[in-house]
Amino acid sequence: MANWQKRVPDNAEGEFFVDSTCINCDTCRQLAPETFEEAGHYSSVKTQPRSPLEIHQALWALLACPTGSIGTRGPNGASQILPEFPLPIDDDIFYCGFNSPKSFGGNSYFIQHPQGNWLVDSPKFLPTLVNKFRSMGGLKFIFLTHQDDVAEASSYSREFGAQRIIHAQDQEAQPDAEIILNGSEISEPVPGFKIIPTPGHTEGHCVLLYKNKFLFTGDHLWWRRKRQQLGASSDVAWYSWKKQTESMEKLLTHDFEWVLPGHGQRVQMTKTAMRRELEGLVMRMKSSQEPGWED
Repeated sequence: MANWQKRVPDNAEGEFFVDSTCINCDTCRQLAPETFEEAGHYSSVKTQPRSPLEIHQALWALLACPTGSIGTRGPNGASQILPEFPLPIDDDIFYCGFNSPKSFGGNSYFIQHPQGNWLVDSPKFLPTLVNKFRSMGGLKFIFLTHQDDVAEASSYSREFGAQRIIHAQDQEAQPDAEIILNGSEISEPVPGFKIIPTPGHTEGHCVLLYKNKFLFTGDHLWWRRKRQQLGASSDVAWYSWKKQTESMEKLLTHDFEWVLPGHGQRVQMTKTAMRRELEGLVMRMKSSQEPGWED
């Protein structure tokens, strides 16, 4: 729970505040960009929410914050919107919320599918999500993009008997995972679900392409809010920036409309526009280093 006595000095005066336990993961800025902004090494309240929508979004951010660093001076009604999670995105795709500090606040997603539901990376293991997942049909697969964002995957696997999928090069993060990927070939464990190895951020990083529409990108690719363009960053290419550039170029052979990242902003556009954006990013990656996810 956020502590008013530890609030950061950059907060706009008013009801909502961010305290010094913030890890600057970007979750609140993704969910409520009108309210929160980056302020050095943490987020802060740039403008107090005023409209019902802004207040609602700020409460989403309060609930999703991995470190509980967002608070209000008085009662806030967050418990009333708790059942809204996971939040619908498009079609049968949902944002889980309740980002985990174990994955530095990485986003996770739920895919509702008639042949078995998928969890992409892992949120915190909480009764409210467990019960909601169960009411939506449980979990059959847990796809882990890479070793950094596994969080509570083991707990969800035990709870639902779900099979965890991870690449062998990142298996140390889930040594007892049920499905281990190898090599650089695309795999399709279920029709409509393509797993594409994208080494770079880590050696075993993979992305998931669903319906040739939704690309779950882990820490490989995201949308930059400030520059309004697709981005990646050499600063977090723990394995190889060269390999990540090559992996990015390979994505040009696939069509998709959504980029749904673990870190950074999600975005939707036409397949034509997405390809144009991706081509521009590959060119920039080949010629120079890329800045962080908000630049």
